[in-house]
Amino acid sequence: MQNSTLDMKVKLIHGFSNKTRIQILECLKNEEKTVSQIVEQIKGNQSNISQHLACLKGCGIIVGRNEGKYCFYSLRNQYIRDLLDMFDVVLNDVQNDVICCENHME
Repeated sequence: MQNSTLDMKVKLIHGFSNKTRIQILECLKNEEKTVSQIVEQIKGNQSNISQHLACLKGCGIIVGRNEGKYCFYSLRNQYIRDLLDMFDVVLNDVQNDVICCENHME
């Protein structure tokens, strides 16, 4: 694998490597939402949520659609939804190891 492809893969995975970003993605899994709806659902800070939305949008994981004065965010496509579902499948398989892992403490 070429270094540039590897670097892009790392950048993409970074989009999924934060608790708030995962909360946002789970929030958007079934329907599009505005920033206010996301903030309310995950009980977050609007400024912080907006920064994470910018990261997710910049990586191409989510998209925004303007309607009037609102921007509605959604997952980019079914592949992202499938990937989130696959994280759950893999986690179910390895959860005991993840719980015991001391290499990635937050």
